[in-house]
Amino acid sequence: MSKRLRSSEVCADCSGPDPSWASVNRGTFICDECCSVHRSLGRHISQVRHLKHTPWPPTLLQMVETLYNNGANSIWEHSLLDPASLISGRRKANPQDKVHPNKAEFIRAKYQMLAFVHRLPCRDDDSVTAKDLSKQLHSSVRTGNLETCLRLLSLGAQANFFHPEKGNTPLHVASKAGQILQAELLAVYGADPGTQDASGKTPVDYARQGGHHELAERLVEIQYELTDRLAFYLCGRKPDHKNGQHFIIPQMADSSLDLSELAKAAKKKLQSLSNHLFEELAMDVYDEVDRRETDAVWLATQNHSTLVTETTVVPFLPVNPEYSSTRNQGRQKLARFNAHEFATLVIDILSDAKRRQQGSPLSSSKDNVELILRTISNQHSGESQDNDQPDYDSVASDEDTDLDATASKAHRQKSLDSDLSDGPVTVQEFMEVKNALVASEAKIQQLMKVNNNLSDELRIMQKKASRLEKQNSTPESDYDNTPNDRDPDDLGSSRKGRQRNTVWQGDGSGPDAAEPHTAPSPIFPSTEDVIRKTEQITKNIQELLRAAQENKHDSYIPCSERIHVAVTEMAALFPKKPRSDMVRTSLRLLTSSAYRLQSECKKTLPGDPGPPTDIQLVTQQVIQCAYDIAKAAKQLVTITTKENNN
Repeated sequence: MSKRLRSSEVCADCSGPDPSWASVNRGTFICDECCSVHRSLGRHISQVRHLKHTPWPPTLLQMVETLYNNGANSIWEHSLLDPASLISGRRKANPQDKVHPNKAEFIRAKYQMLAFVHRLPCRDDDSVTAKDLSKQLHSSVRTGNLETCLRLLSLGAQANFFHPEKGNTPLHVASKAGQILQAELLAVYGADPGTQDASGKTPVDYARQGGHHELAERLVEIQYELTDRLAFYLCGRKPDHKNGQHFIIPQMADSSLDLSELAKAAKKKLQSLSNHLFEELAMDVYDEVDRRETDAVWLATQNHSTLVTETTVVPFLPVNPEYSSTRNQGRQKLARFNAHEFATLVIDILSDAKRRQQGSPLSSSKDNVELILRTISNQHSGESQDNDQPDYDSVASDEDTDLDATASKAHRQKSLDSDLSDGPVTVQEFMEVKNALVASEAKIQQLMKVNNNLSDELRIMQKKASRLEKQNSTPESDYDNTPNDRDPDDLGSSRKGRQRNTVWQGDGSGPDAAEPHTAPSPIFPSTEDVIRKTEQITKNIQELLRAAQENKHDSYIPCSERIHVAVTEMAALFPKKPRSDMVRTSLRLLTSSAYRLQSECKKTLPGDPGPPTDIQLVTQQVIQCAYDIAKAAKQLVTITTKENNN
C-alpha cells in the first residue's frame, strides 16, 4: 500500500493537488480526471493504479515514487519546459480545464503522440538508433539512475535487448548488480525474467548468486504475474512461490453442473490453440481483469454526489493499433461476458497455463469448470461454429459493454473458492452472501443519491431553459428505436446489420468508422424538451431503485419498460446524424443501457431456461444499467443546454 502522499505532490498532467492515481509505466502521479483519460488510452499507453486502494508490490510502488520524485514527468514534457522552443500554441493543462476536450487533448499529445519528448537527430537507419539506445540501456541499469533508463526506454530502447557482445539482456545486468528498482522498470516495459543468457542462466539465477534474495523472489513473482493476477482476481489469494507452488486454480461453487456440449467444444478449442495464440488470449484476459478491477476501484473512490460526470468508467478495452482488428474485436468482446462466464474463462486459462507449463497431456476429467458462451453465440447465431478462429474473436458491439464492478466483487466473494491442491473445497458462505447484500444495498443508496442530485440539477436547468425559444425540429432518430416488446436477447441478426453504426466513438479510435457519406445534422432539440424527457427517465429510475431496495423483483420488468419508453422518446428528440461525437456517444450509452436493463430484468421471470437465476447478481447489473442511463441523460442535458446557450 502507498505511503501517505506529501501535500506538495501534484498531478503530472494538470498540476491539480493530491493526485490519487499513478501511471506505472510513465512514472507519474495523476488526478482522478486525468486518470479517466489515461484509462481511455489503454494499457499499452498508460498503466494506471490507485495509490491507496490497489494492492502494490512494495518495490513497484517505490520505483514509481522514485521516478516521480526525480522528475520523470520532464521526460514526457521536455519541449514544454524549454523556453527557447516554439510549441505552436501548445500549453500544459491546468486544474480548471475541462476534461473534454482540453485535458484529453493534452494527455493524448503527451503520451500517445509523444509530442513533447526530446527527439534524437534523424538517421537514415532507425534500427541502428534503437540498437544504440538499447546498448546504452544495457550499461545504465547497473546504476540506480532510473530516470535515465526511463528516458532511453521512452526513445525506443528495448527492455529485452540481447547484447551480442555481452551475451545477456539488461535484466541480467540489473539482477547481477542487485538493482531491484531497475528490474521493476524493465519488467514494466516487457523484460522477461525467464530469458537465458549465453551461459544458460536467467536473471533469477544471477540475483540468487549475488545474494539478492528479495530481488530473486520478486523476479519469480514477475515471471508468474499474469496467472497470479488472474487467480487473485477470482479468490483474493496468490500462490506461495517461495515454497515452489506457482499456480492456484480456483473452483466454481456450482462446478457440479454438467458441462454442456458447447462448453466442452469451447474448452477443447482453447486447449488446441497454439502457445502463441494462447499467450495472446491470456494477455487479453489479463487486460480485461485490470479493466474490471480498476472500474471497481474507480466507482468506489468517486464522490457519490458527482458520479454522473464526463469522467466515466471504460466500457471495454480500448483499441491497440499494434494488434490486428480481429484481436481488438475479441478483446472488446470480453466485456460482454457476465461475471460467471468471465470467471469460468479465467479458470480455464489458469488450468491450461498450468498444463502447458508442466507438459501435462490434455485432460478434461479433473477440470470441473464451465465456459458458458451461449448468450454470445445466440447473439451471433448466423456465424459458423466450425471456423478455425477462437470463440472470443467475434465482432464486439458497443451495445454489450456491461459488467458491474460491484457485481464483479460480489461474484468473487460468493461464487468462488481457492484450493491449493486444485480440488473443490467446502466453505462457509453465510458471511460472503451477507457482505454481498450489504454491498448491493450501499450501491442502491449511492445510485438513489446520484439520481436525486440529477433531479435537482434538472430543476435548476429547467428554470434557465424556460427563457429559451423552443425549437420545433424533432427529426426521426435511428438510435435503436426498436419496438418495446422486442426481446433484447433476440437482436443478434439486427445487431450484425447495424455493426458499422454502433461502434464506440467516444475517442474516435473504434474498429470501424461512422458512415462518411452521410452529412451529420447540426440541429439540436430544445433544452426544455430534453429536460422534460430526462425528468421522466429519472422518475422511472427512482421507482426501479426503490423496487431493488425493497426486494420487489417482480417490479423490475414494468419499471424497465417505462424507462425504455422514456429513453426512446428522448433519443427521438435528437437528429438522425448528430454532428457532435459526445452526443452520439451519449445517445448510444443511453439506448444500449436501456436494452441491457430490459434484458437483465427479464432474467427474473420464472421458468427462464438456463442456470438458476442469481437474483443478487441480476440486481447489481440492474443498478449498473440505471447508473449508465442516468449518466447519459445528464450528459445530453449538459450538452444541449450549452449548445442552445451559444
